[in-house]
Amino acid sequence: MEAQKEALQRIISTLAHKNDEIQNFIETLNHTLKGVQANASSVIGELDEEFDGLYSILDEMKESMTSSIKQAESYKTQELQNQLSQCSKALENSEELLEFATRSLDIKDTEDFSKAARQIKDRVTMASAFRLSLKPKVSDNMTHLMVDFSQERQMLQALKFLPVPRAPEIVLADCLVADNSVTISWQMPEEDNKIDHYVLEYRKTNFDGLPRIKDERCWESIDYVKGTEYTLSGLRFDSKYMNFRVRACNKAVAGDYSDPVTLETKALVFNLDGSSSHLNLKVEDSYVEWDSTGGKGQENKIKGKENKGRSGTPSPKRSSVSSRSPLIRGSRDRFTGESYTVLGDTAIESGQHYWEVKAQKDCKSYSVGVAYKNLGKFDQLGKTNTSWCVHINNWLQTTFAAKHNNKAKVLDVVVPDRIGVYCDFDGGQLSFYNASSKQLLYTFKTKFTQPLLPGFMVWCGGLTVTTGLQVPTAVKTLQKSENGLSGSASSLTNVAQ
Repeated sequence: MEAQKEALQRIISTLAHKNDEIQNFIETLNHTLKGVQANASSVIGELDEEFDGLYSILDEMKESMTSSIKQAESYKTQELQNQLSQCSKALENSEELLEFATRSLDIKDTEDFSKAARQIKDRVTMASAFRLSLKPKVSDNMTHLMVDFSQERQMLQALKFLPVPRAPEIVLADCLVADNSVTISWQMPEEDNKIDHYVLEYRKTNFDGLPRIKDERCWESIDYVKGTEYTLSGLRFDSKYMNFRVRACNKAVAGDYSDPVTLETKALVFNLDGSSSHLNLKVEDSYVEWDSTGGKGQENKIKGKENKGRSGTPSPKRSSVSSRSPLIRGSRDRFTGESYTVLGDTAIESGQHYWEVKAQKDCKSYSVGVAYKNLGKFDQLGKTNTSWCVHINNWLQTTFAAKHNNKAKVLDVVVPDRIGVYCDFDGGQLSFYNASSKQLLYTFKTKFTQPLLPGFMVWCGGLTVTTGLQVPTAVKTLQKSENGLSGSASSLTNVAQ
């Protein structure tokens, strides 16, 4: 009976998984169908714009060429009219002279005839009719302004759709996830010299496998990537995975997207647990600040939250945090006395993790480290065997020390602007770094026997915590070197109870 139940349970699980896959595929098909309709309308619109552009160019060229023909016509007309006017005047003068010469033949008086003959001779010599060129200055030929469209007509008749680039292929072996950066590399299935650029799209997700249509985040796009590799840097890894896809574009059209790939981008993400922090601390997610009013303003706020919690309707913020770990807000006593402490709301139970802390310039005193959940409400970080930290005191003079189990080791290094915290739970190491230079400041070596919570103490100032960070490559390298040497914190090393 039990074996049958187990077999049936496996069948149910398989069917549920398959149903989920089919549902996701149906949503993909519906999304693709809508995309076909929308993209068809889009390319028709672009085709109309291209032809309108051609018509516009042809109209402009026709207007320009017509203007050139009219200018040539005007020039030739003017030249011929000038010649015509000159010839008309010359003909009129010549006819008058001819008439005068004809009348002179009838003169009987010898002296008068000689005088008339000399006048005719002088006028003939000066007559414009004998200086005219009887050849038109311009021809009536306009064929030099005719256009042969035969080649252009053949080109237009040969016009066809530009080949759509094929989908690129993302090369997983060349993709790299490191230092909160992701490098994506791809290649074309065959050489295509018409490709102008690529479009890379990505989105964060908490689902492994193929991307889902109904995901909580939209695709983000990086356009005009000229090479076949791109690095996204400075990311906050606040999701378990990232989806990537890429497509090629030529001058006119974009091809299909590549098959999407999913890369793991998991990192520790936590907020500060304001519900159990000291009342003299003002806490907002990843920021904690000393509150000189003594927390009176927060008491009413916290009481209101507690009353709301009793009504059975948790706030959205509390609900979202509670999904991370059972060791979270509202499950321990509030720190009090001189323990100006706040813990993170997410427990570390295994693995390697990294986060960074930046203090305000005028912060008088603060501590950064980890602690077990059972850290007493009067206890200070580093003064118990259940907490480890580095402590910075800027009161009167600056001191920097590593603290654990009420023992301190002075650190002869400059206090950095940002402190990086590396926690290897399984390896039993807690290291502190200069977050900028990755200089190792101090390492605790121990054996953690309970889940850890990030811990912070602050007095007269404020701290900003940055999470969602991978363990930096430089830190990994230094940790390997550190593990090959003797313990750097032997005086404070213990087996945590």
